[in-house]
Amino acid sequence: MLLPPPASPLRYDASVEHREADEEKIGEQLTETMLKISEITYHDGGHALRSVHAKSHGLLQAEMEVLVQEYPTLAQGLFALPGRHPVVMRFSTIPGDILDDEISTPRGLAIKVFDVAGERLAGSEADSTQDFVMVNAPAFGAPSGKAFLANLKLLAATTDKVAGLKKAISAALQPIEAALEEAGHPSATLSALGGQPETDILGETFYSQAPLRYGDYIAKLAVVPVSPELVALHGRKVDLKNHPNGLRDAIVDFFDIHGGEWELRAQLCTDLADMPVENAAKVWSEDLSPYVTVARIRAQPQAAWSDARSTAVDDGYAFSPWHGLAAHRPLGSIMRLRKAAYEASARFRGEHNHCPIHEPRSFTDLPD
Repeated sequence: MLLPPPASPLRYDASVEHREADEEKIGEQLTETMLKISEITYHDGGHALRSVHAKSHGLLQAEMEVLVQEYPTLAQGLFALPGRHPVVMRFSTIPGDILDDEISTPRGLAIKVFDVAGERLAGSEADSTQDFVMVNAPAFGAPSGKAFLANLKLLAATTDKVAGLKKAISAALQPIEAALEEAGHPSATLSALGGQPETDILGETFYSQAPLRYGDYIAKLAVVPVSPELVALHGRKVDLKNHPNGLRDAIVDFFDIHGGEWELRAQLCTDLADMPVENAAKVWSEDLSPYVTVARIRAQPQAAWSDARSTAVDDGYAFSPWHGLAAHRPLGSIMRLRKAAYEASARFRGEHNHCPIHEPRSFTDLPD
């Protein structure tokens, strides 16, 4: 039985957003920092990578089923009408360089939904896709754009450092982060620097972290594994020592045999004091507003990663919360700052790899 949404969700109004002081300058520095990461990795490897989430571990084609909604507050935007849409799922980890998986960092999931109709966001008018960009923590690692920039500069400073040193740091941080998580006080900084527990990426729940419009309302989103085979992977340790692509191997092995199912859930904002738009580091209380299922994503057994798939998705696709419907406009300073930075990163990859990135007009089966 699906949970009902909160009785009185807050209606969206433009006044819920407040630009940060010096936000334009922060945005310029953020873009410069992201491009610096890309320039370093391009110089080292001769191939342009994403500034963040450079390494993919799984590249899946799947189908999203938008469910019939009993409650009008949930029947919004992409989720207004029941139907089925092809999707591509990209599992990744945060750094902008390609690291051994033994250097364990936060995990990401980017989803591109195809055949989406409706009024578009500026710059996305000619497209027919909706992107959701997620990480395996319910809130962002920084409360503001200024703090986001400081964290990114820290990440940039570790790019191109000696791999052995990174492994040592990661091994030292993991038990500290595990203890903090056990106590209910996880550290986004420690996790980003290599303290992420070495667990199976397919057992993770992924969150939008920052809010977005949910049609007439405001929400955060989550993608939650629900098929028994995926649920069994939650918290399962993966041996990554001397397995530089251990996370990828685990995904490939799983989907060689199994399919998977996830629920896409929405958490509606009910009060800006307890569920702020501009502080993305604040976890919204599920006691005040539970995550409610609005769609299901199903993937069949398949070749979950290959060089051909990597060329098609890692090089050919860009994922951004600003690819999509006006009904799902990203909200808050973190989301606003991502727009120009992600666009610059995509341009850099297209120009340096001599393969301009074009948003796909329709779904095509991923190569094996």
